[in-house]
Amino acid sequence: MSSRTSSRIVVLKGGTSAEREVSLDSGAACATALREKGYIVSEIDAGVDLAERLREANPEVVFNALHGRYGEDGCVQGLLEWLGYRYTHSGVLASALAMDKEASKRVFAAVGLPVAKSLLAPRDEVQRAHAMPPPYVVKPNNEGSSVGIYFVAQETSRPPQLSSSMSETVMVEAYVPGRELTVAVLNGTALTVTDIYADGWYDYDAKYKEGGSRHVVPADIPADIFAACLDIAERADAALGCVGLSRADFRWDEARGLAGLYLLEVNTQPGMTATSLAPEQAAHKGIDFATLCQQLVEDAPCSR
Repeated sequence: MSSRTSSRIVVLKGGTSAEREVSLDSGAACATALREKGYIVSEIDAGVDLAERLREANPEVVFNALHGRYGEDGCVQGLLEWLGYRYTHSGVLASALAMDKEASKRVFAAVGLPVAKSLLAPRDEVQRAHAMPPPYVVKPNNEGSSVGIYFVAQETSRPPQLSSSMSETVMVEAYVPGRELTVAVLNGTALTVTDIYADGWYDYDAKYKEGGSRHVVPADIPADIFAACLDIAERADAALGCVGLSRADFRWDEARGLAGLYLLEVNTQPGMTATSLAPEQAAHKGIDFATLCQQLVEDAPCSR
């Protein structure tokens, strides 16, 4: 499909997950960028009437700018498959695997990628006693954007008192000290490495509030660590079967060198504003935001 003015694109945004506000921002930015490229764009805030609204819009391609549950866990991908629409980003299986942190870590470990020790445990048990020796983090097994993360620093700390909105089963993961690194992968090729600096934990506010974090692109890290990040990101993307754009997140303990580099997770629906991490890396490689959005639309496969 070429970027002619008759090309109809629907941008899915919003939705019902904890990441709704982030998705609204991503969707609005992508819609604006695609209009700049000459597409006829309509925006849909995804709800229970999504199938009906898609049929009314009759798009040639659906640009998936949803984040969180239902939007990047394979659910909306399955609906789009059922309705027969081409869509951007990863398909049903890759999306479901990436959103399930424990399942994706098993995939990564099976292909030899470095992951931190973790376990799944009932929420009530995690609140009663330490599920593993501190330091560790507790987080939902199926959310993104650092939603609902708790850090337990030492043995003398009380077990975390978790939000009642968290699922009955949570992930407990060994804490990896050091630096936060990330790599975007576009159509199977890693772009570069970003070093993320935040005041304290790189949580939801640090990611999305103005001034919450600082990005260094490309990261000023040793060449072997830089190369390892690129390689691991590409291998993780391939292991899950990702399509289009993904982003791999890492923690690196400098004191341990290469042995201190751990893959945390892969995001199949990374933030999509012009200043988000993945578009920022694309810009570093000479791909402006509007062109990145166009490329995702043009490359959207006809089937999965």
